[in-house]
Amino acid sequence: MRKTWYIAVREYNAAVRSKAFIVSMVLMPVFMVGGIVVQKIMKGKVDTTDKKIAIVDHTGQISEAIEAAATSRNEKELFDLKTGKKFRPKYIIERVTPNEEDPDKQRVELSDRIRANKLHAFIEIGKDVIEPKAEPGTNSDILPMSERVVYHGERAAIDDVRGWIREIVNKRIRELRLAKVDMAADVVERLTRFVPVEPHGLLSLEGGKVKAEGRRSEGQLLVIPIIIMMLMLMMIMIGAPPLINSVLEEKMQRIAEVLLGSVTPFQIMFGKLLGTVGVSLTMVVIYVGGGILLADRIDATEYVPYHLLPWFVVYLVMAILMFGAMFSAVGAACSDLKEAQSMTMPVMVTVMIPMFVWVNVVKDPLSGFSTWMSLVPTCTPLLMLIRQATPSTIPAWQPWVGLGGVVLFTIFCVWVAGRIFRVGLLMQGKPAKITDLVRWAIRG
Repeated sequence: MRKTWYIAVREYNAAVRSKAFIVSMVLMPVFMVGGIVVQKIMKGKVDTTDKKIAIVDHTGQISEAIEAAATSRNEKELFDLKTGKKFRPKYIIERVTPNEEDPDKQRVELSDRIRANKLHAFIEIGKDVIEPKAEPGTNSDILPMSERVVYHGERAAIDDVRGWIREIVNKRIRELRLAKVDMAADVVERLTRFVPVEPHGLLSLEGGKVKAEGRRSEGQLLVIPIIIMMLMLMMIMIGAPPLINSVLEEKMQRIAEVLLGSVTPFQIMFGKLLGTVGVSLTMVVIYVGGGILLADRIDATEYVPYHLLPWFVVYLVMAILMFGAMFSAVGAACSDLKEAQSMTMPVMVTVMIPMFVWVNVVKDPLSGFSTWMSLVPTCTPLLMLIRQATPSTIPAWQPWVGLGGVVLFTIFCVWVAGRIFRVGLLMQGKPAKITDLVRWAIRG
């Protein structure tokens, strides 16, 4: 054990004293939250170039409302009141007389104007949209053109202008329909006002007083599981896959042959695993400690899941040992980096499986699918933590059973990897196959 400890300390020192460790410590949080920050920064950075929209109104009663709404918007919503800076594009409405004899020709001409950047988009309003003959709920794709409103543009599906026009058109159509039955629009709006169903947590009795968790948004319910999942995955990806390069480098440079003169292959492998665990725990202390300090500064400590920290550490240690043993075995079995890359894929897929199902687990953590997936040893470290991070009450036996399964499977992985490591470490020249790894694991 003393020799194993020496190897672990050496691996730990070599990792934490390298520039790569410092760079990864800084960059990984940037990669995790960088997208959110960039989206916030770029939220107001939009194209402010004037946009010309053509309206082909077969009803003759809707284009005027769109034009009036555009005029009002251009007067009140284009400039920042504080800075006076323009932050939205101006909408210029062009009324186009419908070509009833050859509508397709008109559509092609307008499309050509869009391609020539003389027009941003055009909208065609069917003549029967106010009084459609189709039954309510009919799929719009099978409606006749006379009962449809179609928006044409180069990126129509994601165009903000389409959403703006949709609201104006529907409001005007509703007004025209109500006018035909002699009903005031404001009266109908009050009668049909939407009442939201607010999401709140559970209530509890503390000190003789009822304590309510209050309103919870979807974002609040997802943020903690997402942070825990990303932090766990980040620790695994930083710690486990590099073991391939570490083992392969020592094997290619014949350093392993020198080490085998004084230590066993299993001691080398297990020492590397312990060193990797130490590096991961160091990063966890830094990240979690920094997160708690930040939460304290912004008065958000109530959202810190302190009860999950012990589970997080235990699951992380097991995950690093489990996946690290797999990657170490692959590194020992390969002779060059190209070969190692192809052999790495099955292990990498195993690591990434929880990423494919985590949304379903968060939405319904008590379902049979979520329960059984979280009890699969390779998925337990990520999925069980995600389930525990949700407000749902997970049965107390499940985390312990999951932990027991992970411990047993980790011991098995380390034992199998040790047998493969012992044979593969001295293999040179011959590319290893999956069948070779299986044979080495069985025969040793």
